[in-house]
Amino acid sequence: MSNEQDILSGKAWGDFCDQLKQAGDVVLRSEAPDNAFDRAEGYRYLTRLARIGLDMFMESGDRSHPSFYRPSHETAKIGADNPDNYYQRAELDGQYDYKISGHRGSVAYLSFGTQSGGYGEDGKNESTGFIDDHDLIIDENGRFELILSVSKPPQGNWLAMTATTRTVIVRQTFLDRSAEDKAELTIARIGADAAPAPLTAAAIATNLQSTAAFVKGTAQLFADWSQRCLPHVNAFAPWEQQWCQDVGGDANIHYYFNYWQLADDEALIIELPSIPDCENWNYQLNNYWMESLDYRYQQIHINKHNAVVANDGSVTIIVSHQTLAVDNLLTTAGHKLGTSCFRWIGAKDFPEPSMRVVKAASLHC
Repeated sequence: MSNEQDILSGKAWGDFCDQLKQAGDVVLRSEAPDNAFDRAEGYRYLTRLARIGLDMFMESGDRSHPSFYRPSHETAKIGADNPDNYYQRAELDGQYDYKISGHRGSVAYLSFGTQSGGYGEDGKNESTGFIDDHDLIIDENGRFELILSVSKPPQGNWLAMTATTRTVIVRQTFLDRSAEDKAELTIARIGADAAPAPLTAAAIATNLQSTAAFVKGTAQLFADWSQRCLPHVNAFAPWEQQWCQDVGGDANIHYYFNYWQLADDEALIIELPSIPDCENWNYQLNNYWMESLDYRYQQIHINKHNAVVANDGSVTIIVSHQTLAVDNLLTTAGHKLGTSCFRWIGAKDFPEPSMRVVKAASLHC
């Protein structure tokens, strides 16, 4: 059948629902937690991926008339999403040229990266171009324009694309959300018609397929990632950095991941021997599905701005189920296990954080 016939017959919708059902197998994998709490979060996670996928392909999938949407945010999370970030993304096509226009704002860090591939295609988001705010030409009013193209323009800001480029990802990283203003950005295809073409049945059938493939591919990718964390129980492991970049990581970030698990009477101590010169650093707690815990209401991450630093330049972070009278305390938010992520952002040296488990009672003052 053609895509149009699949819409007429209802097959396109049936196939979409069948693929979403198959994605649920990720929650039941043998190595994944088998308790009701973590499985419930797993199924909620799949609904969140579906929402992201629908935004990505159904609402923002026209690559001739792109628009920014948020691929991770407070209630839809992918792959250890950074609580300090405001993420934006737009779908592109390497055959076109684009322009991003905006105001820099005062957010601590701003980066743009073009990428090829996709979690629903090859399981990757490989870099095809990168620029951050250090290299942006910004006028005295804080405004700038950024050209995205395969061929470099004769002047001005340029973000490289290739024939295989499929997306641009924007990271706005806050040190202090209460005191910083995010950049305001728009994107448009250069030379585009005033309005997009009318809806077609073929496009909807394709977008349904792409959405379902994204949900299934993303769920499998990060379930595999969580499985890779399992041997590193309450101990950090530096991840292969190129692998992190290949699945969409920021080129300026050095990552560590692990799996954490605490009994009711235990706490986790993370020690940083020193803090190198860097744009930022942060540490965050995730659930098993690599979603950041709910940072809207609870302290589940810490960064360069809000960490209390000792006189010798070291930092000690405490993770506990209980409320303790200590500096740099993070809550598990009702979780007994999960993954976590540590980032050095814009650093040249990467002091390795250490981790150990103690009885929470030993930390009471």
